[in-house]
Amino acid sequence: MINQIVFGLIWLSFILYAFIFAPPDQPDTLTLIQNLSTGNWAGINPLIIALFNIMGIWPLIYSCVLFMDGQGQKIPAWPFATLSFGVGAFAILPYLAFRQPNPQFVGKKSLFIKVLDSRITGLLLTLGAIALVSYGFSQGNWGDFIQQWQTSRFIHVMSLDFCLLSLLFPALLGDDMARRGMKNQAIFWGVSLVPLFGPLFYLITRIPLKDHQPLTTSESASISVQN
Repeated sequence: MINQIVFGLIWLSFILYAFIFAPPDQPDTLTLIQNLSTGNWAGINPLIIALFNIMGIWPLIYSCVLFMDGQGQKIPAWPFATLSFGVGAFAILPYLAFRQPNPQFVGKKSLFIKVLDSRITGLLLTLGAIALVSYGFSQGNWGDFIQQWQTSRFIHVMSLDFCLLSLLFPALLGDDMARRGMKNQAIFWGVSLVPLFGPLFYLITRIPLKDHQPLTTSESASISVQN
């Protein structure tokens, strides 16, 4: 219940801020989104290009955790993971509000889960993120980015979405580590405190999932008490 209230309030606050308090929409926002989506990047600040594409990497990072977590939930994870490719944290927050603690993987690993669980997937995402961050920082114009952050709702909210996705990842990290028998708090905090590359490092180094094994009576009782 506490999680539902906290994440529900964050979700509502983010919605209210994005549509009421954030800077207004700009006339060229739709054109900008179309150009970013189609690779027509001429004249666009590389920092914005990098951020836009990184916001496509974040949903993949979350998918590598969400689909495992969702197999033990009453609500499916796939609608939220799918919507997050378009709206980011706006889709992740409702899932966090309604999910229950799930420290065990339920069922067998399908081919899709095996791909998401693979360290190769984490490595590919990391290489993509490194390329985008390097491009943005080396070629980008920070003065222009700050000016657009202050005047464009799209840039403003996208930037806050990045920050929020970074802050929310630990809400799923603890259970994912438990499903893998990883109990190192230093890893948890190291992953949690480093935006983007902390979660990516985790995807590369985490212990692979094993197929479902029944809970013992004491473990089942413990999880019931937590719920």
